[in-house]
Amino acid sequence: MAFSFNFDIPLRTEETNDKENKDDKAKCVDLKCSEASATVSKKIKDAVEHQLLLDPLSHIENWMPETITIGALPPLLCLNESVFEKTAPEREDSEEILAKTLTQNSDLISGVYEGGLKIWECTYDLLEYIDDAGETFAGKRVLDLGCGAGLLGILALKRGATKVDFQDYNSTVIEQLTVPNVFLNCEEDDENKEKSSRPPSKRKAPLNASEKLLDRCGFFSGDWNSFLRLMQNKTPLPKYDIIFTSETIYNTDYYSSLHNVFCDLLDENGIVYLATKSHYFGVGGGLHLFEKFVERNNVFQIRYLKDVEQGLKRHVVSLTFKK
Repeated sequence: MAFSFNFDIPLRTEETNDKENKDDKAKCVDLKCSEASATVSKKIKDAVEHQLLLDPLSHIENWMPETITIGALPPLLCLNESVFEKTAPEREDSEEILAKTLTQNSDLISGVYEGGLKIWECTYDLLEYIDDAGETFAGKRVLDLGCGAGLLGILALKRGATKVDFQDYNSTVIEQLTVPNVFLNCEEDDENKEKSSRPPSKRKAPLNASEKLLDRCGFFSGDWNSFLRLMQNKTPLPKYDIIFTSETIYNTDYYSSLHNVFCDLLDENGIVYLATKSHYFGVGGGLHLFEKFVERNNVFQIRYLKDVEQGLKRHVVSLTFKK
């Protein structure tokens, strides 16, 4: 007995093919990002959007911030790690990361504390690159991902960014370090437009300064998967012209989550600036492994911007969507 298939097969014309090719090209980036998002790491910590306190500097009244100066960049004020070591018992710390880092004498406790209280070397490398490149941020929407002290996002604010969101794994880092640093810098800008070599006086941030910052800043904590879900629930979905991230590819387990954030939150014409070491001993990650991960997903192209040969090799690279 002979079998036959009675399917209607539509005739494909050149016009049909052209239309489908255009549709495929338009959906290319979204499709690639969807495929890259198929593998998602296990959620570790729920994301939280933090509300600004009216007096975020009250708990540092007796401590002098450090001033960081790099090239022609505006001076950046920040609390250093020693402040937290000396004042740990006095601080609100529901995560108990201050006590744990002191007792374990560790800058990193995976899944508990991801190193946000320390300003790592690669952050300075990226600041130096911005200085050399003369990068400005007027009118830009910026995400400081894994922000820690928030120096990269603060620089963007000081150079005219329209919106800067700060994200770190730990809520304690956001509340006790990032937010105070933002106010230390932006309050000083409001009250003194000219450069001053003197450290800022210990005073409360005025209410109008808080209101202005609320319009320009957002503060988030939690792991990257839950942070992305939180942002996806916003209407419209936030898209960033620039994403800064420094020393965030030390653990290969986090690559999928980080890549998903880039895919979904970077504007189609945006750029990611990533500062990293070549290799992270003890945790196994590094630029070579992350570059291989990016190549396999075939969404972004990586370009080397700056190499530092002193000590452990360090790099600043950019990621942009493949066209």
